[in-house]
Amino acid sequence: MKKIATHDIAHGIYPMLYAFFSPDGQLDREAMRRQVEAAVKGGAHGIAVLGLGTEVSKLSASERQTVLDWVSADLDGRLPLAVTVAEQSVEDANTVVRAAEAAGASCVVLQPPATKGLPEDDYIDFFGTIADAAAIPVGVQNAPDYLGIGLSLEGIGKLAHKHPNVRMIKAEGSALYAAQVVEATDLAVFNGRCGLELTDNLRAGCVGMIPAIETVDIQSRIFDLMHSDDPGDEKEAERLYGDILPMTVFIIQSIDSFLCYGKRIAARRLGLGEVHDRAPALAPTQMGLAWADRFASALPAFDI
Repeated sequence: MKKIATHDIAHGIYPMLYAFFSPDGQLDREAMRRQVEAAVKGGAHGIAVLGLGTEVSKLSASERQTVLDWVSADLDGRLPLAVTVAEQSVEDANTVVRAAEAAGASCVVLQPPATKGLPEDDYIDFFGTIADAAAIPVGVQNAPDYLGIGLSLEGIGKLAHKHPNVRMIKAEGSALYAAQVVEATDLAVFNGRCGLELTDNLRAGCVGMIPAIETVDIQSRIFDLMHSDDPGDEKEAERLYGDILPMTVFIIQSIDSFLCYGKRIAARRLGLGEVHDRAPALAPTQMGLAWADRFASALPAFDI
């Protein structure tokens, strides 16, 4: 087996933190703190925030800043911090990049603007203009299945060539697709999808994964085992991955399913109470709740 890849910009398991809400609809401060501690003590290699898992599209600009402030304070430099930038204009995106820099982020990951059907060069210019003005490394979330917009392999290569501060790609797709991105670029390639195909993504050349928090301790252990020189550790990594695979498949049927059931599994491990969704949101079914509880009950509470 070829050597598992790492990268000097970032590598490892970077869980995307959930946005939990109180009964009155406000952001839950304690839930954010507990997620950070679960990631740190669970062996995560970094933390990510303000992406799809944080339900960034449901947060106001002030709430996004609040989440960033909370996570930065709780993390206190113990792990690298990756901040997703989901703003729709270059000006607004630059504002969030500055805020991420001030919060001590090690990199930012740009989502494309929501306008579909533009020439690919327009998206490249959007990403590149922001990257050129950033003082920290920039990545791009290439997730056409989830966001409806994505760059081609040629477009990713063109972006990186024209704008050298673009240093990483979050390639939301199969491990085979991730391998194509790795082959086509010199960028640090992450995948997401809750950690689906974790071991094969690493074999494909991904430097890490951006799942969520519910199995961060197990996924971080798998990553470390896959980087071990002991041949037996790869077998143990596959065993651990097999243990969490049914849960991962259950969660990642869709983004709505991920936010509904993944968050509830995480809440159980985090020692939180009832999960309060912010509309619009998928309503859990009784069967779905029973299955989420079954998966959660097979795992210990996080060490927080």
